Amino acid sequence: NRVAMTRMRMRIAERLKDAQNTAAMLTTFNEIDMSNIMAIRSKYKDQFLDKHGAKLGFMSAFVAASSKALINFPQVNAAIDGKEIVYRSYADISVAVATPTGLVTPVLRNTENMSFYDIEAEIAALGKKARDGKIAIEDMLGGTFTISNGGVYGSLMGTPIINPPQTAILGMHGIFK
Repeated sequence: NRVAMTRMRMRIAERLKDAQNTAAMLTTFNEIDMSNIMAIRSKYKDQFLDKHGAKLGFMSAFVAASSKALINFPQVNAAIDGKEIVYRSYADISVAVATPTGLVTPVLRNTENMSFYDIEAEIAALGKKARDGKIAIEDMLGGTFTISNGGVYGSLMGTPIINPPQTAILGMHGIFK
């Protein structure tokens, strides 16, 4: 049974395959202690939901931490453009979102200025837009870094593909107590 790919799905596949063929990618696996983040989430999740009408997830902590790291280590937040390296003073983080037609990576803009609530609300809004089939190419352009959360599918580890001109991707996987 064959199904034709949408233009968007074909373009995503083409770009990621090009990245696989041309970028020097390195994957490392690290185990981290999530007990402090889990304790904070457990303690404040109901209060957060009551105040903001949004769930307090783990992604806000990872986006906030990644934003700080990207600003503090501009080499990771840079891109090569011809014979020049472009250093960015902002963090636009792409977040992988599952849709009925596959994963897409809409961009959270200027995450270095966002609160946990801002991050959670924007992820929810972009996720809904993607699942409703209303996501546009413009929503997915310009990311400086990507966070992919394969753990929601039970993945223990993986090797996510960098989306050029980005220079890094954080793949989150299983969270265990």
